[in-house]
Amino acid sequence: MNTKVALITGGSRGIGAATAIRLAQDGADVAFTYHQSKERAADVVEQIKTTGRRALAIQADSASPEAVKEAVSQTVAEFGRLDILVNNAGTAAFAPITELSISDFDHVVNVNVKAAFVAAQAAAAHLGPDGRIITIGSCAATRVTGPAYSLYSLSKTALIGLNKGLARDLGPRGITANLIHPGPIDTEMNPADGPMADENRGHVALGKYGEAWDVAAMVSYLAGESGRYVTGAEIAVDGGYTT
Repeated sequence: MNTKVALITGGSRGIGAATAIRLAQDGADVAFTYHQSKERAADVVEQIKTTGRRALAIQADSASPEAVKEAVSQTVAEFGRLDILVNNAGTAAFAPITELSISDFDHVVNVNVKAAFVAAQAAAAHLGPDGRIITIGSCAATRVTGPAYSLYSLSKTALIGLNKGLARDLGPRGITANLIHPGPIDTEMNPADGPMADENRGHVALGKYGEAWDVAAMVSYLAGESGRYVTGAEIAVDGGYTT
């Protein structure tokens, strides 16, 4: 990926941070957005720099379409191009539908769906042939194993349609679009020692949580030369959760 430039939304922790570091290890210069923690963002920047690649941390709230568009513009202004977009930023509101508010709905859909649409639209103006758009979905888009997932599942399922549309819209330009569905991944949002961990493991064929690096490895594959003929796909990195 030498000379390539990647932008990852929500790249200061978890899957986003692992992806930012992995793409830098692969040879890309990397920009990423973060919402609040400058300290975590600075740590990811330093880890990227140890690979010999350039890094840019952009403070942006993914709930704001203008902030998302500006992140794309800042990336291009800093590095002169954009080759890979990874829509990773996400949020959740887990509660029975009777307890969810319209504000909950707006926030989750704005971050999980609208931001991905806006980022893809803005990035498409800069991506050339062999460009990549990779979106991080969830196994909850295809399998819901318990209550309280209605809003989160809705938001991740919407990404399936977006991904298929992007593949058709951008395919004639040589740009691929793919969707990764992680299963239970050991992150702050869903820790392997959290209150739901045992139940989650019970649905996984391999019987254990994955790590952020497992998802980052699939992003690397799709973003690189090996993924050049894969588009419109949904790929589960879930240990068999949806089997």
